[in-house]
Amino acid sequence: MMVTLQVNGQTRTAEVAGWESLLWVLRERLGLLGAKDACLQGECGACSVILDGHLVCSCLMMAADADGSRVTTVEGLAEPTDLHPVQRSFVEEGAVQCGYCTPGLVVATAHLLEEHPDASPDQVREWLAGNLCRCTGYGAVRRAVAAAQLAHVADHPDGEGTS
Repeated sequence: MMVTLQVNGQTRTAEVAGWESLLWVLRERLGLLGAKDACLQGECGACSVILDGHLVCSCLMMAADADGSRVTTVEGLAEPTDLHPVQRSFVEEGAVQCGYCTPGLVVATAHLLEEHPDASPDQVREWLAGNLCRCTGYGAVRRAVAAAQLAHVADHPDGEGTS
């Protein structure tokens, strides 16, 4: 079947088999390699994307069920010539280590800041609980989220998000 998605602001169409996940289509059909295929069970968050305004594990979403949806991947967060503030904070705070979990953590953090820009540290931990990282020990991730929160507040002094 043919599936049409609005991916990172562009209309993309792909022929998909009934068994193909959104993750498979993003990576193998559309060439967007940011979302990672780590556990394929929705346990690690490495494949996180924003689907119609909701954070989802793309490995659990059938591509056919996403037909007509808006999808934002890690590739769609940045401007063509500049990193997204969350991406920048992850680099500056050393929260990238091996990088396998980074795209999912970045997407989840960007979505968090849009939904809850003033999230407490406990809320941040709860929000990111679905994203596993074996390298950072999460200290650098927490620092990166805090830095991204400060950047978000600086970019939106009126308290409004960018969604």
